[in-house]
Amino acid sequence: MKKLFARTGRRGGLAVGGAAVAIVTLATAALAAGGTVNTAGAPLTVRSGPGTGYSAVGTVNDGASVTISCQTAGSTVTGTYGTSSLWDKIGTGRFVADAYVYTGSDNAVAPACSTSNTGMVDDYPYRGATSGIDPWNFYKGQCTSFAAWRIVDRKNANFSNSFKGQHWGNANHWDEAARAAGISVNSTPTVGSVAQSDAGSYGHVAWVAAVNSDGTVTVEEYNYASPDHYGTRRVSKGSFEYIHIG
Repeated sequence: MKKLFARTGRRGGLAVGGAAVAIVTLATAALAAGGTVNTAGAPLTVRSGPGTGYSAVGTVNDGASVTISCQTAGSTVTGTYGTSSLWDKIGTGRFVADAYVYTGSDNAVAPACSTSNTGMVDDYPYRGATSGIDPWNFYKGQCTSFAAWRIVDRKNANFSNSFKGQHWGNANHWDEAARAAGISVNSTPTVGSVAQSDAGSYGHVAWVAAVNSDGTVTVEEYNYASPDHYGTRRVSKGSFEYIHIG
């Protein structure tokens, strides 16, 4: 079983001067690191967050050098250097899968990204609102409105309360609406999927920001711990079903 950031067939260091390289790496671990994209030809997709569920925001050519400001866990990718859930931040809102980047190490070579660096940030346009209807026809400040915002913003989907001819309504109806619309609903979380629960009077939905190796997921949400406010938490993946839109 691979560790969270482990890769198979990983790149080895230089035989000559290896010790010196190791010393430099230790000395600069808290700083940005460099890497080289290696895809064997095709451009590497750049995403707005650390996972394949985030929208594509560009590409980086094979062989290009990149500066990695920080690294974080995201969705698991199999690439040139094996299988890894490590993602490299190479610019503002720009992440690439580390499995396709030569860094000289199987482990993280740059500092861990902060919450805001991983894309977990309260950028909901109606934060502070406690009433009114949003452009997607959900009540502002509710979990459904925040989830709709994430779907529209991160996945470039034309989502609304009438998406694909269904009435999505309260969170406890989202799984039924998704199935009726032909959208996959299952017990397997992915970054960018919607976590859904029927618990409580109205249910709850949240955005999956990370899938962790210990069987947990990290979610972003509104109106859970604090009414009409943003929050994040790490919970067992069995706490939800997962709706895969786009």
